[in-house]
Amino acid sequence: MDTLKFTLSGRTAFFKKPEVNTYYYFTYGNIHKVALLGILGAISGYKGYNQQEVEGTLYPEFYERLKNIKIGIVPRNEKGYISKKVQVFNNSVGYASKELGGNLIVKEQWLEEPKWDIYILIDGDIERGLANRIINKRATFIPYLGKNDHMADIIDVELIKDIKKSDIASRIDSLFIKDNFNLVPFEDDFSEEYIQPFKYEEMLPIALEENTNKYELETFIYTNSELENIKDSIVYKCNEKIIFFF
Repeated sequence: MDTLKFTLSGRTAFFKKPEVNTYYYFTYGNIHKVALLGILGAISGYKGYNQQEVEGTLYPEFYERLKNIKIGIVPRNEKGYISKKVQVFNNSVGYASKELGGNLIVKEQWLEEPKWDIYILIDGDIERGLANRIINKRATFIPYLGKNDHMADIIDVELIKDIKKSDIASRIDSLFIKDNFNLVPFEDDFSEEYIQPFKYEEMLPIALEENTNKYELETFIYTNSELENIKDSIVYKCNEKIIFFF
């Protein structure tokens, strides 16, 4: 089995949460699978949500074609946490607001300097075609991180050959689904080699629901803790990294 690896980053990103309050639009704290499939769909030239509304299909084309590929996500920001900042700007196209003047004040929570290593299992023609496009820097549409205010950079592309499946993983270097592993408690250790434990945890979209296209969520964890398997998982050793694919 081979895998494609590349680094995905940007100055800012915005992966909109469906839940909003009166004043702000909030973002997920890390990129999720549906958003990543949207980026890969843009590279491949697949249609998105706007065309789905016109054509009345079950899913957007990018999701229908790419939903079965297996990906791994390794946060590159320290301990998996990405700084957020609320941005305030005007939408003054005239029809954005029913208020006098047609001006809408938008307040969005943006991720700052996000960065991830992305892994894609090469397991069919779709993945091979996608890998060929990324390796040769050929994208049909410009990829962005959530919306077109946030341009995406793709660098350090490589094809890792003959990766090995790991049936027992005591550590995971990527995001993984919480229910698949137990965290082994750290023992107190005051030696110089002691590593401070950390854990990032968040519910992130993993799929689209068939009838409404609403997000289906799973709780993900990123940690340096020791783990023990409690469910069958797709885990591979990619060079020196242990990657959970989903």
